[in-house]
Amino acid sequence: MSQEANLDAYLKRLNFSGSIAPVAETLALLHQLHPAAIPFENLDPLMELPVRLQLSDLEQKLIVERRGGYCFEHNLLFKAVLEAMDFTVKPLAARVLWGHGEDEERPLNHMVLAVETDGTEYLADVGFGGQVLTAPLRLVAGLEQETPNERFRLMGGDPDWRLESDIKGEWKPLYSFDMTERTLEDYVAMNDAVAPTFFGDLRVARSEPGKRFNLRNTRLNTHTGGETETRTLSTLLEIRDVLTTVFGIQLPQTDRLDPALEKALRPAAA
Repeated sequence: MSQEANLDAYLKRLNFSGSIAPVAETLALLHQLHPAAIPFENLDPLMELPVRLQLSDLEQKLIVERRGGYCFEHNLLFKAVLEAMDFTVKPLAARVLWGHGEDEERPLNHMVLAVETDGTEYLADVGFGGQVLTAPLRLVAGLEQETPNERFRLMGGDPDWRLESDIKGEWKPLYSFDMTERTLEDYVAMNDAVAPTFFGDLRVARSEPGKRFNLRNTRLNTHTGGETETRTLSTLLEIRDVLTTVFGIQLPQTDRLDPALEKALRPAAA
């Protein structure tokens, strides 16, 4: 993208303070703060509105309007920010394995980044919903890596990498990817295919160190230290309140919103 990211506005959104030198410490801090400040959410697809991927649209929605988005929105914005800081960034595509059978053939439907700094290459991904990374991972096969939340590891790498998360003592696959560089046009095509899959269910997530909040329709899960607390929402007012207080979303002022949120209250959705 030719337009440069508005660093000041982005850093203010994250409440970031400190050096913006393109070093590993800066990358790690940004990667921790981003999913805590900017939630994963699918309100636009739920309202059957287009998800636009130009940088100006991403900044307007995720920064100015204090909304969230899904993987393409998060990681395209993160890519632009890192490039504005002079990090070397390669945009990649992944196949989501989480929630699917091992033998199921999966399409390219997720965006991730390879970021190089201090002579080391990292996987960065601030847009993977409820199990999003809260730290970059060194691109090293088999190395178990701690984050402010769970442990993760990358397997393979010749040529396909697989990201796995340690969930209650069991390694679960999240997605696979290779190092083929992708273009904005590639992501637009993937987005066109992915967006309809977000039309039916409300999906929202936010992650901070040691804690994850996940909302799927009316089921709100709070994961803390291996323990899960579940709350079931029963009214539109509760859903709106949780979106603003738990996830920090500034709800859009549109007549489309409440009918979209009411989808989450339907028996089939709940």
